[in-house]
Amino acid sequence: MEYVAHFQKDKKLGTIILEPVQALQRHSNVLLMLIYSIMSQQLNTKVASIIRKRFLELYHGKEPKPEQILGTPYEKLRAIGLSNAKVAYVQNVAKFCLEHKLTDKKLEVMSNDEVIELLMQIKGVGRWTVEMLLMFTLGREDVFAADDLGIQQAMIKLYNLRTKDKKRLRERLLKISAKWSPYRTYACVHLWQWKDEK
Repeated sequence: MEYVAHFQKDKKLGTIILEPVQALQRHSNVLLMLIYSIMSQQLNTKVASIIRKRFLELYHGKEPKPEQILGTPYEKLRAIGLSNAKVAYVQNVAKFCLEHKLTDKKLEVMSNDEVIELLMQIKGVGRWTVEMLLMFTLGREDVFAADDLGIQQAMIKLYNLRTKDKKRLRERLLKISAKWSPYRTYACVHLWQWKDEK
């Protein structure tokens, strides 16, 4: 992939890129993916996948529409293993989707910043969640998750950064990552992999 040659210009990043990762995929039903992301927060992948399965079973295995989610009694959503807060957040996404007439098509034509600004209006949806959605659901190649702990740890180690001042650290991360544009998502994927292998 063409990004490999681009990353070789960064001597440090170049050392951890041995072969390209799988190309990003675009998935349909972005809003349902956002709901799955909220459900999975602070859970290990096994538990998250059990909850997702139970959620789909509420709708006979079919992907629900926002109206169906809003029509699902609170107790039923709690019973699949969601906390009170997560039930509220899931309902917030469904309600926001209806109020703003959000569709995959609408989101696909928006810039990364526009998607972040729009979806962060939903209570329970933070910047990191939207960035993951941009990367792995909308398949955007140029997203940098500056607040992701794994990315921070990998870059601190790889670039030997000082970490005392959080604000300065974030500025350094953004400055370093700017050179990776327009393939910053792929850089993040390589950094996560490298960190996991260490």
